[in-house]
Amino acid sequence: MGFFERLGNGWKMGMASLSVIKKNKQLVLFPLFSGVALLAVVASFIGIIYAKWGLDFGRVVEQGSIGDYVITFVYYLICYFVIVFFNVGLVHCTRLYLKGEPMKFSDGINYSLKRIPVILGWAALAATVGLLLKAIQENSGTLGKIIAGVIGVVWSVMTFFVVPVLAYENVGPIEAVKRSSSIMKDKWGESIGASFSFGIIGFIATLIIALPVGFLLGMINPAIGIGAGILIAFLIQCVVSSAEMVFVASVYHNVVDDMPLNDYDSELIDNLFVEKD
Repeated sequence: MGFFERLGNGWKMGMASLSVIKKNKQLVLFPLFSGVALLAVVASFIGIIYAKWGLDFGRVVEQGSIGDYVITFVYYLICYFVIVFFNVGLVHCTRLYLKGEPMKFSDGINYSLKRIPVILGWAALAATVGLLLKAIQENSGTLGKIIAGVIGVVWSVMTFFVVPVLAYENVGPIEAVKRSSSIMKDKWGESIGASFSFGIIGFIATLIIALPVGFLLGMINPAIGIGAGILIAFLIQCVVSSAEMVFVASVYHNVVDDMPLNDYDSELIDNLFVEKD
């Protein structure tokens, strides 16, 4: 299968994933609750930073002490835990839907609660990687920033399918990265195509919905306009994020479980998931 054909298939699967969200709007609740929880985490740590440094927030981005890095690690740990917790729930609800079973938001939350030890272990690994990249950026000048950026991109690619692996396979964090990398190795083209489609859709939706609404309301009251624009952009991102996770779950389950994907074109699936010689 050629590169552009892979990208095209990824785009089609991205559109199909959005149709799944359209039929199951409660799936958007997972990134919505995740976003609200992350805002609470950020607000809490801003309070901690303010208590330690006052209004001198520039101090935070300077080379810090061990205590500063500990605070950063805890911040990363909580953020990764929140993100993966809700994504595991979304993946589980997607699985139930693909199997033709009824599903509710609470089904996903209950499943994530059962996977808390695994999620916490992954959050610790991701936080460690994030802290190491931050240390490289802060202590190695321009070259360090470039190296950290490259490593960050590679890490993102390697962990693209890590959430369903954590949800359904009895493996540790390191093995989860290996399993995710293995799936990405086979489906990299489709993943790029789908991710590109989600990015384009989110960008266009923000341009034609969030900005005009914010501008019109801003003519009445600037604060209301800015607030409305940010809120709509956030909701758009929730839809896009949930669709992307549906795509990730769909690819994973079709590859691992050979599960039929009822909302995807059968010919596309036959071509997309053909076994390698």
